Amino acid sequence: MNCPHCHSSATTEREGRTVHGFRRFRCRDCGRRFNERTGTALNRVQVPTDIVFLVVFWRLRYKLSLRDLAEMFLIRGIVFTHEAVRDWEAKLVPMLAEGLRKRRAGKAGRCWHVDETYLKIAGKWCYLYRAIDRDGNLVDVYLSKSRDMAAAKAFLRSARSVTQVEPEQVTTDGHTSYPRAIAEELGTDVDHRTSQYKNNVIEQSHRSIKVRYRPMRGFKNFDAAHRFCRAFDEVRNFLRSASYINQNVSLARRRTIQVQRVAALRDLISVA
Repeated sequence: MNCPHCHSSATTEREGRTVHGFRRFRCRDCGRRFNERTGTALNRVQVPTDIVFLVVFWRLRYKLSLRDLAEMFLIRGIVFTHEAVRDWEAKLVPMLAEGLRKRRAGKAGRCWHVDETYLKIAGKWCYLYRAIDRDGNLVDVYLSKSRDMAAAKAFLRSARSVTQVEPEQVTTDGHTSYPRAIAEELGTDVDHRTSQYKNNVIEQSHRSIKVRYRPMRGFKNFDAAHRFCRAFDEVRNFLRSASYINQNVSLARRRTIQVQRVAALRDLISVA
């Protein structure tokens, strides 16, 4: 393990472990001592990494409040406050979302369905721009305070950047800002369809964030809402098991895939 202070590889593992079970090291170049978590997002966190992962994962995946999570682990003898959950979410969720976004580069389809839905943040309605491809895979998520040309262009620019894919066809609901935004950000060769009925697939996809958002009774902070919505969709898309017509996937196979993908999410947090 390299030294987090001078980045030297001349380190030696010391005998014993910290109070919380982490390995201890000493750098032979700068002489400083450190452990596995020194210099990481989990530095000084007194809870094991696996527990922190479960807290953040359950927060994104299930309809649990901050206090629900603290109470669930208290029953198991692990004590932390709901404010600790908030702090872990703020530190780890952006890293988790960014790691999943990098994995999706070049994997999206070339036929996009784009739409926006409403979310209430601090008592005001905001707009969550979302896009999926023809197979239902996530393209991008973008939260905006306004629904105008600038927001549409920023969303399409972000979508093209994260997917690294040039779409051939984009379907929208006919909002007036999309034709110009698509032409300027994606090119004039893109086939732009405006049909409410052909965009039902993205309308149904909005239900996932709506079901998760309503029990929370809205968000109180715009940045926290943007962070949560992006990570929620990224995790949901990553754990989503794709199915195709006339293809039967056994329940055992689905369980195996689920366990493997959750382990991959755990690895992303472990290296944070």
